[in-house]
Amino acid sequence: MKNRAVVALFVALMFALPALAQQQPAASTAPDNSAPAATGSNATGKAPLAAETHEGFWGKINPFARKKYVQRQTQPIRDRVNELDELTSANTKMIKDVDSRAQQGIQLASTKANEADQHAIDAGNKATTAQETATKANTRLTTVEGVVSNIDQYKATNQTEIRFRAGQSVLSQNAKTALDQMAEPLKGQHGYIVEVQGFSSGKGQAAIATSRKMADAVVRYLVENHEIPVYRIYVLGMGNAPMQTASDNGEKPKRMSGGRVEVSLLKNDLEQLASSSNSATPAPAQ
Repeated sequence: MKNRAVVALFVALMFALPALAQQQPAASTAPDNSAPAATGSNATGKAPLAAETHEGFWGKINPFARKKYVQRQTQPIRDRVNELDELTSANTKMIKDVDSRAQQGIQLASTKANEADQHAIDAGNKATTAQETATKANTRLTTVEGVVSNIDQYKATNQTEIRFRAGQSVLSQNAKTALDQMAEPLKGQHGYIVEVQGFSSGKGQAAIATSRKMADAVVRYLVENHEIPVYRIYVLGMGNAPMQTASDNGEKPKRMSGGRVEVSLLKNDLEQLASSSNSATPAPAQ
């Protein structure tokens, strides 16, 4: 009987010892006040977890540790791991936000740079156009100055001779054809004059009057049939004056026999200036 009591007491003691070993005060899970304080900063901004100095009755290894005891010992670690996960997630989100803003800034700067390049190209094209316009204007001004300075300088461009029978002032068909060929191109032109000089055989005022009648016949035909303004025609009866053109070998001019009218077309540079102005003027936009 005594042996049974001893065995029962021993068994009860074996079951009681683990329970007594796990009965730890609440302050045992808290950091030890005697542990040295953290001297550096960490990710969470909290002090590092302090190692528990008292591990219970069984020392560092408790073969009879209960589930609640294990959970109580590991809960601070799980809390700290969760805090680190949240901090990592926040840092990742912040990095993504900063990267997104940086990409937007880079894209905006690239767009502005492209716009600035296009503006620079447009400005360069406009400057080139302005330079070309200035060059053309300068050339045009030089041309106009040359024309104005030589406005009264006329050059003979065409000359026609009309023959008359002695004592007559009526134009023949050949004379009309010659005048048509000379006057047709003058329609719409500027800067020209027509010089009409009549020559007649004979002497004195009679020759001058006859030469003037022949010259007037030519002028009348040009005005009526080709609408050449009268102010562009200069007419003169030369009578029996010698021919103005001398021979190349230095011979004196000879007096003519019969009647003739010399029609000369003289032009200055106004027509050339008008032609260059029309060609330089750009066509209007459709």
